[in-house]
Amino acid sequence: MSTGRILVVDDEGDIRRLLEEILSEEGYEVVSAANAAEARRQREAQGYDLVLLDIWMPDADGISLLREWSTSKSVKPCPVVMMSGHGTVETAVEATRLGAFDFIEKPVSLAKLLRTVERALESGRAPTRSGRQMLPANAIPIGRSRLMHALREQSERVAAYATPVLITGESGSGRETFAHFIHSQGPRAGGPFVRLVAGALRDADAEPALFGRVTDSGIEPGYLERARGGTLFINELPDLGPVAQRLLFGALESGRFTPAGGAVPQAIDARIISSAPPGFEHGASGAGFRRELLTHLAVVVLKVPPLRDYAEDVPELLRHYLDKLVDNDGMSFRRLSVAAQNRLRNYPWPGNVRELRNLVHRLLILGGDEEIGLEEVENILAEEAPEGGEALLSQDLMALPLREAREQFERAYLQQQLQLCDGKVGQLAKRVGMERTHLYRKLRALGIDFRSGGGDD
Repeated sequence: MSTGRILVVDDEGDIRRLLEEILSEEGYEVVSAANAAEARRQREAQGYDLVLLDIWMPDADGISLLREWSTSKSVKPCPVVMMSGHGTVETAVEATRLGAFDFIEKPVSLAKLLRTVERALESGRAPTRSGRQMLPANAIPIGRSRLMHALREQSERVAAYATPVLITGESGSGRETFAHFIHSQGPRAGGPFVRLVAGALRDADAEPALFGRVTDSGIEPGYLERARGGTLFINELPDLGPVAQRLLFGALESGRFTPAGGAVPQAIDARIISSAPPGFEHGASGAGFRRELLTHLAVVVLKVPPLRDYAEDVPELLRHYLDKLVDNDGMSFRRLSVAAQNRLRNYPWPGNVRELRNLVHRLLILGGDEEIGLEEVENILAEEAPEGGEALLSQDLMALPLREAREQFERAYLQQQLQLCDGKVGQLAKRVGMERTHLYRKLRALGIDFRSGGGDD
């Protein structure tokens, strides 16, 4: 059940009673006030976790009351959500300036109301961290599973030190989100977070790009200087070219770098976090990467799991991105039915969190009924499935005879797994635990084209 003590302030009795009934059924303790004077007495008498405050009331408007509370020392602070049937942009801006958490238009949408109440209560319960910046929403790894909880705890422990970190994981799994999280939790949170895409660093320009260069007007800073006092994040470390590897190794080994065309060395003052595919720390030498450089960059290895390993967090991730796109991008609110959420919870997510975010974005762009049903989700997944294949665990399997259902499942399963292995049958054999010769026969029997992918390895 939900928990929280909520004060509803509105001069319209029907609205007060409706909100009391809805919120009480959700498990909240609800107290109401018919005007500003009664609201003042209620807040001075006892504390609340949230206030739903109407703007237009006969004795005093909600904005004036909010302003009064924002400067009062006798009132325990809590999130305030404003309500109005005919608000203006100026009113909303003023409410936000005074500290209102959100703004709800009347007639109140039930889905919007419950979503806003839940978010407001969570914001009120969230502890602040002294000496650290508040984290932006996209820098907080989402998930309540045991796996994600443990990973966040590990990240927080690592963040306390300036140790270089290598974050490994599949593409789209959220490696950069964890890099932001570590930066924001550490002593360098007040410094810059500079992102370097390794594949974009050409050998010919590697030295000035990394170290900067001396020009007639002074020193043009490179990545290491721009990250001074903060964090340098190297995205996709295996794509770093040989020249850049040599230069970076020399700088890290000596702890200093000299801008191109200059003579005065500069001390390195940046934490370095890198990302790479799973297992890169073990096979870097075979991939043409300098082992001695990796020794500097992978003092700590943080392994981010694929989304399919913590599928229980999918519903929360779906709600997070729905809310984010609605609140930040002004898109029309839609909600996923229980059947649609369950379907997505059992989807293998080859593109991980990035694929989930893109799917939510697409659902909101295409629009439709407020509730996103199972059929709409199935149609999108069918469009995203490998050419000639079916979405994994399609809902009509139960209607098929066992032999046909097993064949359809095996075909969809192997297609998805082959996609995750970049078309490499050797990797697929290890992944699914099959002898390679038998696997080739199975792929041919199921009509799966494995020659157009990455081939054998």
